[in-house]
Amino acid sequence: MSELLSDQDVAAALEHLPSWTRDGDSIVRTAKLPSFPQAIAVVNRIAELAESVNHHPDIDIRWRTLTLRLSTHSEGGLTGKDTALAAQIDDAVDALS
Repeated sequence: MSELLSDQDVAAALEHLPSWTRDGDSIVRTAKLPSFPQAIAVVNRIAELAESVNHHPDIDIRWRTLTLRLSTHSEGGLTGKDTALAAQIDDAVDALS
């Protein structure tokens, strides 16, 4: 079990995750990739990362635009799992775009 982050903890974490914004009990990032195949490559990498930590984002794919949403549903909000995976997702998007 992971402990829910306070509003202050979420705000502090988002200072280091500038591509992410808070939306209620989730953090959200939209990434526009140069092509559909590159968007799918990013999704595949995110899937590998998510499986390795057993924490899975909601992913919406619209042609070459990805919308990623993280929340620890079992805890009812945001935890360190979300911010840690968000940082890994940022690395994957940067490496593959």
